[in-house]
Amino acid sequence: MSGPENQKPQKLLARQPRGFADRGPADIAATERMLAHIRETYELYGFDAVETPFVEYTDALGKFLPDQDRPNEGVFSFQDDDEQWLSLRYDLTAPLARHVAENYDTLPKPYRSYRAGWVFRNEKPGPGRFRQFMQFDADTVGAASVSADAEICMMAADTLERVGIARGDYAVKINNRKVLDGVLEAIGLADDIHTGKRLTVLRAIDKLDRLGPEGVTLLLGEGRKDESGDYTKGAGLDAGQIARVLAFTAARGATADETLANLEQVVEGSARGLEGVSELREIATLVTAAGYDDGRVTIDPAVVRGLEYYTGPVYEAELTFIVAGDDGQPVRFGSVAGGGRYDGLVARFRGEPVPATGFSIGVSRLLAALKIVGSPIVQGAAPIGPVVVLVLDRDQIAHYQGLVTTLRQAGIRAELYLGASGLKAQMKYADRRQSPAVVIQGSNERAEGIVQIKDLVAGSQQAAQSGQDLDNAAYKAQRLAQFSVKESELVDAVRGVLDNQGG
Repeated sequence: MSGPENQKPQKLLARQPRGFADRGPADIAATERMLAHIRETYELYGFDAVETPFVEYTDALGKFLPDQDRPNEGVFSFQDDDEQWLSLRYDLTAPLARHVAENYDTLPKPYRSYRAGWVFRNEKPGPGRFRQFMQFDADTVGAASVSADAEICMMAADTLERVGIARGDYAVKINNRKVLDGVLEAIGLADDIHTGKRLTVLRAIDKLDRLGPEGVTLLLGEGRKDESGDYTKGAGLDAGQIARVLAFTAARGATADETLANLEQVVEGSARGLEGVSELREIATLVTAAGYDDGRVTIDPAVVRGLEYYTGPVYEAELTFIVAGDDGQPVRFGSVAGGGRYDGLVARFRGEPVPATGFSIGVSRLLAALKIVGSPIVQGAAPIGPVVVLVLDRDQIAHYQGLVTTLRQAGIRAELYLGASGLKAQMKYADRRQSPAVVIQGSNERAEGIVQIKDLVAGSQQAAQSGQDLDNAAYKAQRLAQFSVKESELVDAVRGVLDNQGG
């Protein structure tokens, strides 16, 4: 008879939380190269780096995500020991607003900053939809002129080209929330009692590219059931209201002037709506003067952005090339960045208007796009592994460690094999580490004061050619994969191997 004391403890199941992902060295290296190019563009425009923490007080973030009737809806939240609610940031804009408000008197105005970092959203994960993802933002705080919005959009275009998106394969599209406010006013949703319904309308329009007019019509009406069977409640608009909203999204004409004329008709009678059209006209003038009206930056009424805090111009950077969708059908790649003006966000802390505008790049999504277009940024060489010093004599670990230290002091990435396996297994380990070379020294070599260096890249090439018909002279002409040098020549010899490999 076996009792509880004889039962083996249950093995812990290794499992990744839904909506989160691990990343390997190649993906990390490609991301870092891309971030460096983005950073260069932002700095070229005069933006400086700033960093905010992952955690903010929940009330500082505000209620700008859906389903946030309690603190942990939409965001990941917890209570501190003083019973204050804290949350993981869901974007980089709300923390920036807190940072600016807290340091307002010491910051230069306008304040131009950029920041990159992870953000977290407590939402349903799905294909390409993660609960943790990276954003890279740039913002101008303290500039009321829409010239700041125009500049951000032009910088977005320059950034996409700098990372490898060809001109013609993207468009930075601009709209204005004031124009949409005019449309909502025209259909009777201007009062504060309709705040929830207005936000539902915004999020429905924001899905136009993905769901098309039919899907958006359902979300503006009674609701929509997706492919998985999940039901999303609609805004409950009637047929006339839906038609007015869809007319707004379809107002884009062949030229900016035609689009603006169409928008004026849609918002006729709304002072706020006409103010938004006027701001768009000023942005179009600035874009034209800078030469970005060649398709790089355009006016598009279909852009609304889903977050509630936008107060004026809003914009999205959309990639226009075709890819296979989840169902295998051809679709545009879609949005990789977006943003807009949020004049009320800093004001929540200061009680006075503080104009601000900015945009955010979805880092993982942009990286996926660069892989599709074959950008050199993501096709760069994979990270080179360290030179591995093998251990043939266990009683000589200290001596082997000295060889490793000599390489490191010369700026050469190196490591000592720390396992317990023999020579063959150590060589396999070095291959898995993508090592460019290994250093081998047995007792005989040590007595002579020499080491053996094996070039693993040349060795692989020779192995691949061993089945080909090579005459003896051609074979001898090849650089031998393994050779001996004095210990005092170790650094120069290893550096020569790395140089030959292009490392």
